[in-house]
Amino acid sequence: MAVKARETEIKYEAAAGVPLPTFDVLPQVARTRQAASEQLDAEYFDTGDLRLIRAGITLRRRRGGHDSGWHLKLPAGPHTRCEIRLPLGRSRTRVPDELARRVRVHTRGEELKPVAMISTSRRRQLLLDGSGNSLAEVASDDVTARTLGDATRESQWHEVELELTGGNQDVLVAADNLLRRAGLNRSGQSAKLARALGLPPPPAQKPPPGGSATAGQVLQAYLGAQLAMLKTLDPMVRESEPDAVHQMRTTVRRLRSTLQVFAPFFADSVVAGSVSDSLADELRWLGAVLGEARDAEVLAGHLAERAGQLPEELMVGPVMARVLGHFARIGAEAQAGVLAALDSPRYFALLDRLDRVTAEPPRTGIAARAATDVLPAAVRKAYGTTSRRMKQARRAPAGARRDNALHRARKAAKRARYAGEAVAPAFGQEASQFARQMKRMQSVLGDHQDAVIARRTERELGMSAHLAGENAFSYGLMYERDDQAAAALQKHARRTWREASRSRYRRWLH
Repeated sequence: MAVKARETEIKYEAAAGVPLPTFDVLPQVARTRQAASEQLDAEYFDTGDLRLIRAGITLRRRRGGHDSGWHLKLPAGPHTRCEIRLPLGRSRTRVPDELARRVRVHTRGEELKPVAMISTSRRRQLLLDGSGNSLAEVASDDVTARTLGDATRESQWHEVELELTGGNQDVLVAADNLLRRAGLNRSGQSAKLARALGLPPPPAQKPPPGGSATAGQVLQAYLGAQLAMLKTLDPMVRESEPDAVHQMRTTVRRLRSTLQVFAPFFADSVVAGSVSDSLADELRWLGAVLGEARDAEVLAGHLAERAGQLPEELMVGPVMARVLGHFARIGAEAQAGVLAALDSPRYFALLDRLDRVTAEPPRTGIAARAATDVLPAAVRKAYGTTSRRMKQARRAPAGARRDNALHRARKAAKRARYAGEAVAPAFGQEASQFARQMKRMQSVLGDHQDAVIARRTERELGMSAHLAGENAFSYGLMYERDDQAAAALQKHARRTWREASRSRYRRWLH
């Protein structure tokens, strides 16, 4: 079984034998202690074109030291990585499936094979608090590396690692300052493998585009952020982590909505014309697959909560058991569908296309213009669609036609919200306030849609119970409560729209 840990460390360039400062002068550090030296021998795995390390990911099989085994390290913030560990096992060349599937969003069917051998002779110094607890570890490493493949490259160097082992960020900052005052410089690489392969340091993270940015730069930054989020969520979905499917589905919707709302800005780029439509179609496909799993999860929770609200004397028959049994099968089938989709060539092809879209700003004439001049029109159009659909819903007769109209209004509000979020870096607080109002509208209409779907399912479950010889009384009560909730939410939606549609939230669009 995999063990997860968060690793926070900083690497430093250092000459062999360089003296280290005295660390017990630091706040919180009562004393230091030399730990046993270690000999670490690791074989690193990647694709032939080094997709993992280029994404800041390392995968290795290491022998020696206190944590021998397979180690997968994923970026998790400044100086921090999430590390997943597995025992060594018998095979030296086959990556464990549990680790391989966590990086499939990057490998996309490409083989993982050894790319380098790295040996490290490590001397460790522990920084302890007054109770003898380890706050941080300073390691002096003599490193020997050899790349594998058609052309090999051998290298040697010395480096120092500062890693938190129990202390907080204050300890890290204080120790980092002390090391740099002693003449050590931070390394340009956070992984030994990158240095062994001779890769250039990763480019500095670009600041978000501001008011002076072009429209293309704003859209590229937003799409890039959403694609990065999708890649982060992919392994979480594969491991069935809580809320991961919901977050990934929302990310897919943001990508699709942005390509559709701002379609004219991509007219001559890699998503031009019908190609843009087909990319949106592929995102719609992925969103639908994720939606089946998410909808089952939401509906199961809604009905279980509704059943749990009934007084005990009104729970007639095995209501909860029927609800849970119904969604156990649906949820399992939906999750299997998600995993099959994430392992499909269709998904990998979609990721390839999204990589190309986000590689550079779109090249159209309108995309090269100032964001503040040309982006508001697209957001204004998305808002106009929402306003029109809310009017249609208000005029629609009660029942299924109004329910459907409100559902269409909800989708429009969601698209307007994402459009506002996309351009917020260029327009600041005004765009963010607009997006928040559209989100409020979307949330109320989403609750209404949940009640509508719940009624259908409650009717189906009641019929199934009746046909099985059970009493359907409780399902009727649940249906009635959701019917009342839907009616109340329609009134709430009208009040929410009166606020959300106020002109003060749209002045920046004119």
